[in-house]
Amino acid sequence: MNILIVYAHPEPRSLNGSLKDFSIKRLEDAGHTVQVSDLYAMNWKASLDQDDSIDRPAGTRFDPSHESRLAFESGRQSQDIVLEQNKLRWADALILQFPLWWFSMPAILKGWVERVYAYGFAYGVGEHSDSHWGDRYGEGSMTGKRAMLIVTTGGWESHYGPRGINGPIDDVLFPIQHGILYYPGFDVLPPFVVYRTSRMDDERFLETCDKLGQRLDDLWNTNPIPYRQQNAGEYDIPECTLRPEIAPEQVGFAAHIA
Repeated sequence: MNILIVYAHPEPRSLNGSLKDFSIKRLEDAGHTVQVSDLYAMNWKASLDQDDSIDRPAGTRFDPSHESRLAFESGRQSQDIVLEQNKLRWADALILQFPLWWFSMPAILKGWVERVYAYGFAYGVGEHSDSHWGDRYGEGSMTGKRAMLIVTTGGWESHYGPRGINGPIDDVLFPIQHGILYYPGFDVLPPFVVYRTSRMDDERFLETCDKLGQRLDDLWNTNPIPYRQQNAGEYDIPECTLRPEIAPEQVGFAAHIA
């Protein structure tokens, strides 16, 4: 299988760097083909702006989504965006690896999403009508591909537990897993999270690698998170709100998991 790892950490000798190197070797030893987008090493441009469109008329008002659509449709996207989109087309599975900084991904990785997920490529896809509100949330250009997060955090696992001060880890990661990965159609696997990274010694690192290796070995056997599909009848369209009879006792993020 073809696997794309999009990696965001500025220090190659970090724990993240070691886990990334381990993942590449484990996957290649299993016969997979791996590409890595190491965003800091690539000096990836994080900001979505007017320079993302080639030959854009100078002095005109910049409308991000409108110009993203025009550039994608006309083949006028900057080359770095095109290369990353081609990697996503090529990949059977996507792994996003990053440290959890201020309850989200590093800015450089968010910038990768904002620029690579162009209008017409990852959003703005499909029919919009009173019965079908676009190909998204279970449909879209990434349908049939798998995705998983590898996340490190300095907090304790209990800090991200059901009653932990930071909020449940599934809630913290929901905007990424549901909003960035499931939205364009990926089957999203449960995340691999490494807690309390400042207390990582050699023994614990080996244990972590053993667990990560098993997750990588099972990449095509693990059941994805059962997010509800937008256009499968559980949501009123075009309001995109769960029907009253669907999980009536639930609200918030949990209501969107079957």
